[in-house]
Amino acid sequence: MTTVGFIGSGSIGSAIARLAVAAGHQVMLSNSRGPETLADTVAELGPRASAATREEAAAAREIVVVTVPVTAFPDVPAGPLAGKTVIDTCTYGPDRDRHIPERDGTSLTSSELLLLLRYVPDAMLVKAFNTIFFKHLLSLARPAGAADRSYLLVLRVICLRAQAREVEE
Repeated sequence: MTTVGFIGSGSIGSAIARLAVAAGHQVMLSNSRGPETLADTVAELGPRASAATREEAAAAREIVVVTVPVTAFPDVPAGPLAGKTVIDTCTYGPDRDRHIPERDGTSLTSSELLLLLRYVPDAMLVKAFNTIFFKHLLSLARPAGAADRSYLLVLRVICLRAQAREVEE
């Protein structure tokens, strides 16, 4: 049984956690407000769910789902995520994420600026679940092999800078 860590337990994070629990996995939830604020969500998900700090969720798991506002990327604990599979669900939303001054300049493209990999360069980053409404994650979920199963685009992000470092060394 796999345990999946969650950094961010809002609409998307809790929906993915619910699906993971239904599939038989353990989940460790965290948020910016502390484990005690997740008591209701953990109780709703049942005995396969627990609450932790962001650092604990990142350190204790091989797979971690990061689902936070883009402006919270600097608060994601990078060290414990090194070498782990990190699923990045994050998408910039101007109403939620507010104005980001770096987007006004030409030094970074929007892809570079909004990429979690800038903050967790040693993780194996997978971009997923950012193109579907959180309610559809639950309502469209189907077992493997179901004729009406939905498929989502999943993009593995390759860090060219990390590859360049390896070549230089």
